[in-house]
Amino acid sequence: MVQSISQRLARERKDQERMGNMREEAGAGRNYAITFMLFFVGGASWLLGTKFPRDPDPSSTLPLAATHSPRHKTGKAELEAAWTDFIDIVGQGNVSTAEDDIKQHATSEWSSHQSDPEHKPFCVVRPASTEEVSAVMKVCHARRIPVTGYSGGTSLEGHFTPTRGGICIDFARMDKIIALHNADLDVVVQPAVGWEALNDELADHNLFFPPDPGPGAMIGGMIGTGCSGTNAYRYGTMREWVLSLTVVLADGTVIKTRQRPRKSSAGYDLTKLFIGSEGTLGLVTEATLKVTVKPASSSVAVASFKSIREAADCVARVVGDGIPVAAVEILDDDQMRFINSAGATSRQWKEAPTLFFKFSGTENGVKEQVALVRTIAKGAGGQSFDFAKSKEEQLELWSARKEALWSTMAARRPGDHVWTGDVAVPMSRLPDIIEETKGDLKRSGLTSSIVGHVGDGNFHIILLYNKKERPLAEDCVHRMVKRAVEMEGTVTGEHGVGLVKRDYLPHELGETTVDAMRKIKMAFDPLCLLNCDKVVRVEKPKAGEVAEW
Repeated sequence: MVQSISQRLARERKDQERMGNMREEAGAGRNYAITFMLFFVGGASWLLGTKFPRDPDPSSTLPLAATHSPRHKTGKAELEAAWTDFIDIVGQGNVSTAEDDIKQHATSEWSSHQSDPEHKPFCVVRPASTEEVSAVMKVCHARRIPVTGYSGGTSLEGHFTPTRGGICIDFARMDKIIALHNADLDVVVQPAVGWEALNDELADHNLFFPPDPGPGAMIGGMIGTGCSGTNAYRYGTMREWVLSLTVVLADGTVIKTRQRPRKSSAGYDLTKLFIGSEGTLGLVTEATLKVTVKPASSSVAVASFKSIREAADCVARVVGDGIPVAAVEILDDDQMRFINSAGATSRQWKEAPTLFFKFSGTENGVKEQVALVRTIAKGAGGQSFDFAKSKEEQLELWSARKEALWSTMAARRPGDHVWTGDVAVPMSRLPDIIEETKGDLKRSGLTSSIVGHVGDGNFHIILLYNKKERPLAEDCVHRMVKRAVEMEGTVTGEHGVGLVKRDYLPHELGETTVDAMRKIKMAFDPLCLLNCDKVVRVEKPKAGEVAEW
């Protein structure tokens, strides 16, 4: 019986071994079959895709309803791995994760946008050349890491505030004037060259670069926002002064938009496409700018009025008569009071609506302009008219205009924030919108002032508000923007769109125009890595996120 049991156990072991061998053979066969099937299906798909490619999306625009949420990789492991790549490219000393550095590159005290502390960059990368920017972007493209460009940080509408984390590329090390071509009246610069420093250099050659936004602004940011400044009435905006750009695209590709001639009809005008794109289509690493000869003579005049309407009417008459003043700025009575209170200038000013005129040209031409404007100001109800008789007086008279924002900010209470918003309207509607906006601000009870480049229909409001008053400030800005659009104006004359003005664009331009802009964005940046969410939305808003029109 024992022998029988042993024989049976031996047979069972043999049967088990035979079944195990059969399973291994069957498993290997299945693996080979699956591998073969995968290769076959992959090869067949490639062949069919090559011979019968899918039709491209036939739509000329990209409506918001057709968008998909961007898929970025901003996990800790992915970002830390990228951090080592960045160090290899730019050096360890040029990649910062310091908290103060991160905070500075996420928002500013003068930004109108309320940033979310969760949306700060993981690190700040400071490249020194186009090649390094390209290498950094190739890393970010491969790893799907969002990028925000930073140049100067003086913008006002949340332009450089990250919304998706990722990294910030700060161009601070790219601050060189590469070449000045005196005979051709152009200059080649890197993005971190400030317009003030550029003009200091150009002055030695009797040249200057006209766009003059706020102090501290740099060429890269000025191109990004399509800025202008006080000289725009005579000389035009940033768009008129950029000849060519070197741009790094989202995948690291480097392009140059044009050569140096003053005119060209060669292909699409990519130069102007990137101006005002706020770093959403590419990162500008080099710019060729037009410059011009400094005028032989200049002067400044200041005229005060009883009301903001009279001051605006005076501007309309000066423009309507075609007097070629270099600039005309308006400061309301509240703004003049803040300037006196701050003591930032060398004189006390009449606290009334005031126009600041800048004149340039030949000596006789300037004298003629001053005389004509004096006559118009008096006829419009001007109470006083002072003009500079020396260079020192010019600087003194114009100093009040340059101190406007900082003087208003000096009036802040503890915990106050500042909101600076701009709109522009056709010149004939300027007196109406300024008067209506002024009345609206008074009724709100908020501390506020009005200042603007009124020669081209552009003006700004500066609001001070605390956390409790934020909804009140939002309502004031909303009504001003709606007022401008209804007068066939624009939601922003020079500040740019950023995050604050983004949802007003469809009201100004129409949904289909914004859909076309979104299509351009996705053509240049299909992974939505560059300054995501600025200018146009790339995914549908949450319920209640967009204010009713």
